[in-house]
Amino acid sequence: MSQHRDDPATAQAVAPTTSAARGLVEAVGPQRIVALTEETTEWLYLLGEEHRLVGISGYTVRPKRARQDKPRVSAFLDGKIDKIVALEPDLVIGFSDMQAALADKLIRAGLNVLITNQRSVAEIFGTMRLVACLVGAQGRAEAWIASCQARHAEITAEAARWPRRPRVYFEEWDEPMISAIRWVSELLAIAGGDDIFPELAAQSMGRNRVIADALAPARRAPEIIFGSWCGKKFRPEKVAARAGWGEVPAVRAGALHEIKSCDILQPGPAALTDGVEQMHRVLARWAAASLARN
Repeated sequence: MSQHRDDPATAQAVAPTTSAARGLVEAVGPQRIVALTEETTEWLYLLGEEHRLVGISGYTVRPKRARQDKPRVSAFLDGKIDKIVALEPDLVIGFSDMQAALADKLIRAGLNVLITNQRSVAEIFGTMRLVACLVGAQGRAEAWIASCQARHAEITAEAARWPRRPRVYFEEWDEPMISAIRWVSELLAIAGGDDIFPELAAQSMGRNRVIADALAPARRAPEIIFGSWCGKKFRPEKVAARAGWGEVPAVRAGALHEIKSCDILQPGPAALTDGVEQMHRVLARWAAASLARN
């Protein structure tokens, strides 16, 4: 069925001849979806299935028109339960164990809820395939994913030609300091950098990625620092002023860069495209400057 829908020629050849049959085709998958996080919303828009969305997260900024198109019914940890129920969704989709309490309220309100918990790049692609399958858009999803993976391969090949990869510290939060989640660390590797805390990236829970020793990042001497403080603006001057950080190579070189959380900390299309591209541009400039110095 999904292949027929994605192939115009095939769809025309097997087009139903009655209005009842057409109704059955159009009714495939959930028709009224509430997305509790941005990545599901962005993905459904990319698939051309945005008409199924009846409610979105208040933190949604991608795509921009979603904020005008759809009612905002949730934050990240909580939502407007009565408003969500009133929308009569046949499926609510969320992300992360951190939404467990919100999911519980919605389930107790009688709604169908799907919570995914992807942490790696492979799991992000898997989740995107799952959502695409639910709405009968497998063909479009596979074409998008293949293009994205081909671009990742191009970036990896370009970075492989550099004389050396920079050491990178990615800070997800500042008080307490939290290092990069797994998909960010993996995208950083694709972009051409080496995460200075790979052992923390392997930890799925944020509490297990807390850096208790404020001098630990400084001792690992990152040459580039990325900051993406979820929900607030990254302050490079604040990082540079930390006690004992003055001799950090990235601080001496002024190589502290913000990547907005909507571009990298959402486990969906944004991180796989804009997030990795932003990191790669910064790392490529570092590599070019390093080569020129030598």
